[in-house]
Amino acid sequence: GDPDGRGGPAMWAAGPADGRALATWTDYSHSARTIAGLDRAIIGSSLLAIAATLVVGLFAVGRVTRRLHQTARVARRISAGDLDARVDDPRTARPVRGQDEVAIVSGALDTMASSLQRKLQTEQRFTADVAHELRTPLTGLSAAAELLPPGRPAELVRDRVRAMRALTEDLLEISRLDARTEQVDLAVHDLAPVVERVVRASGTETGVRVGGPARVETDRRRLERVIGNLVANAHRHGSPPVVVEVSGAVVSVRDHGAGFPAYLLEGGPQRFRTDGAGKGHGLGLTIAVGQAAVIGARLEFVNPPDGGALARLTLPEYVRLDEGDSAGNTGEQGAGTAE
Repeated sequence: GDPDGRGGPAMWAAGPADGRALATWTDYSHSARTIAGLDRAIIGSSLLAIAATLVVGLFAVGRVTRRLHQTARVARRISAGDLDARVDDPRTARPVRGQDEVAIVSGALDTMASSLQRKLQTEQRFTADVAHELRTPLTGLSAAAELLPPGRPAELVRDRVRAMRALTEDLLEISRLDARTEQVDLAVHDLAPVVERVVRASGTETGVRVGGPARVETDRRRLERVIGNLVANAHRHGSPPVVVEVSGAVVSVRDHGAGFPAYLLEGGPQRFRTDGAGKGHGLGLTIAVGQAAVIGARLEFVNPPDGGALARLTLPEYVRLDEGDSAGNTGEQGAGTAE
């Protein structure tokens, strides 16, 4: 019951006393309000603690995630050939600071990249030094071979000397490409005449098809080197007919042999590795890929479904901007690239 008629909560207690029932009560509303206030305070404090924990956790996880993403980006750059890429995590640079797992991984990646770079640079210097050292004796040997009396032995010696000189020049060219010191001499050229000239100079039975003329902005000497190597590789390792097709800014060289080997399609050409019975030292396609990268072209190798091997070279196309065009150019002409 409610003895005072206030309608609030009350606490009762009752017990026997001398054969009678003795009961008492006390107002419980103040205690109930205090408990309810404590409940609200506990719930509010819990919510604040959870929110603060989430904020701190998100901040900490965000920092770790950003560092992991940075490490992954550097790893991708290294795998793409940029051996100068480093994570440079501050915790790794200052050992006095505590290193967490991310800093340990970053430091290991930087150490691996530095070691790999040193090894590759040592190999590149060795290749360049060997090629330079071979040049002098080969020049003397070539001059001496010309003095041999006519005959089959003299022809064999001259042939081997020419092969050695070609290999030496290829090694020097690869060392320059590896060092990334090549400078391009860009100019605008009609693509079809350049391709036709390269095919004629090759002295091979190679067909030329021009599907659509195009002008390209490129280094002609390097472009001729790439196309010449592709044509020579098609004749050396493929089967006739060999056809070079020009379609816009795309040059395709196709033979009808057994096709490119699986390792080349998966990872590109490898130095001093050739499959099949064809002659060669495996540097032609490697040089073609390197020179194509220097002139900003894309070189792809595929095996068409109907057989053979297809090398496709996509060049930056030259675009002339005439007066009154949508770009608002008021000059006579401009250059740009469009792929």
